[in-house]
Amino acid sequence: MIVLGIETSCDDTGIAIYHSTRGLLGHGLYSQTLIHSDYGGVVPELASRDHIRHILPILKQTLKSTNIKLENLHAIAFTQGPGLAGALLVGASFASALSFALKIPAIGVHHLEGHLFSPFLSTKPPLFPFIALLISGGHTQLMEVHNVGQYKLLGETVDDAAGEAFDKTAKLLGLGYPGGPALSKLADAFSMSGKKNNFLLPRPMLHSGNLNFSFSGLKTAVLTLSNKYKMTQKIKMEIAHAFQEAVIDVLTKKSIEALKQTGINQLVVAGGVSANKRLRENLANHTKKMGTSIFYPRQEFCTDNGAMIALAGSLRLQKNSQLIKNNFTVKPRWDLKEYEIESNK
Repeated sequence: MIVLGIETSCDDTGIAIYHSTRGLLGHGLYSQTLIHSDYGGVVPELASRDHIRHILPILKQTLKSTNIKLENLHAIAFTQGPGLAGALLVGASFASALSFALKIPAIGVHHLEGHLFSPFLSTKPPLFPFIALLISGGHTQLMEVHNVGQYKLLGETVDDAAGEAFDKTAKLLGLGYPGGPALSKLADAFSMSGKKNNFLLPRPMLHSGNLNFSFSGLKTAVLTLSNKYKMTQKIKMEIAHAFQEAVIDVLTKKSIEALKQTGINQLVVAGGVSANKRLRENLANHTKKMGTSIFYPRQEFCTDNGAMIALAGSLRLQKNSQLIKNNFTVKPRWDLKEYEIESNK
């Protein structure tokens, strides 16, 4: 089965072609970072227009590079939600039109499920069951995963997501957009200097007794420091380092606790923040002591991409081939639990 994947949930236009037995055949991705950098964040209207501008050229390029023709496709998977309404509509309408023209199914995929299974694009994927730490700009969740569509939420953020906190903190430090990678680079540079950090930021909910997260207080703590000190490069580096260490300590402790509570010995870390080098090092040190296996997406699949959507759609199709054609709807706010219930009806 050959599945076309379409991702347009925010500011990345992703197209991919996935074969159910041969794996990923090819993919293309266009990032709108330069467009939104002048505004310090994603402008929904501009994002939607740029998806329209690039989605067809990327599809043509991906078809050509994989030597696949439209008539070879068996199904289309598109990001149905969550995300920006206008951006989602571009992908949904494009998928629906292709589905109608080619007379093949179009399946709406939950964006988080795409991230959840992105490590399956690697040569050594995890096995079920596993614990998943989903960390992105909009979500921070710990889940117990037993199979496709079988998820148990163990904990989630009660306010800002980890990636959102990275971006907001970077903005407070004047690091521009996208802020998360810039902040991590600054923090890593301070680590390499070997100097002692004079700042110690709080670890919110570290000892809460549950697996929930909170990161808005960290942002407030950084704001307090930025108002107290002159923002020299040295101070920025120290604050960035202190912030990153605080976030990583919380993410690591909660993930390890989830493994201990469930007795599961596999951890999947996915989403944009999963690319963070320091987080990977810290989790590797802790999971190694436990004898736990840890899995990440390849770096190119940490951020939004069409490959993870094509894969998730393929897995859904293999589980249930009786799918509704031309499913032209979007769900900007869509809980993964709701998606699980709908899919298992």
